[in-house]
Amino acid sequence: MSYLDTTVDVVKVTTEAELRELVGEPGERSVTKERRTLHARDREWLAASPFCLIATAGAGGTCDVSPKGDPPGFTHVLDDATIAIPDRPGNRRVDGFRNVLANPHIGLIYLVPGREETLRINGRARLVREAPFFDDMVVRGHRPDLALVVEIEQIFFHCAKAFKRAALWRHETWPDPQALPSIARITVDVQPTRETFEELERYYGPSYDERLYRRS
Repeated sequence: MSYLDTTVDVVKVTTEAELRELVGEPGERSVTKERRTLHARDREWLAASPFCLIATAGAGGTCDVSPKGDPPGFTHVLDDATIAIPDRPGNRRVDGFRNVLANPHIGLIYLVPGREETLRINGRARLVREAPFFDDMVVRGHRPDLALVVEIEQIFFHCAKAFKRAALWRHETWPDPQALPSIARITVDVQPTRETFEELERYYGPSYDERLYRRS
């Protein structure tokens, strides 16, 4: 049993009618901003964005959100309704990629540092292991072995309210980075590992950046 099933005085929302009663109907601009193809402004945003979040779901509904980052413009525009995202060396879990193989529906959010708006893209994705455009995705000598190709079904700019509430880009609100333990300490504390804390500190040290585009 979950917390919601065992805790009294919790009122759940179970229908869209209840939801609409609480939040109301979307405004006209919220409805009319949806598009199915890339506008010149979308292309500008993609060219400036070094980071996106990729949301997928497996055949059984299990979800995953994965970050992707590279130099600005890393997302390659193939045509007015198709984009490609290069894969880079990572932890090899490929949770999102395995989801795509079972369920092609995908959601993307593109960020530009300092901007509080985001670009959202929803569509269908496929994995591609070779294509001529891979030559345009080389970074630090690394040519991707894999790319995620997304056929756009819905695209629109999202307003800045969440970023304003979070004060995300306001440096003066940022916590001291040292207030939280290092990733080496977190790893030792939360999961079984053969490496010692000292070994992990060295692994995540200065040489970590040098391995960003190398298969290990």
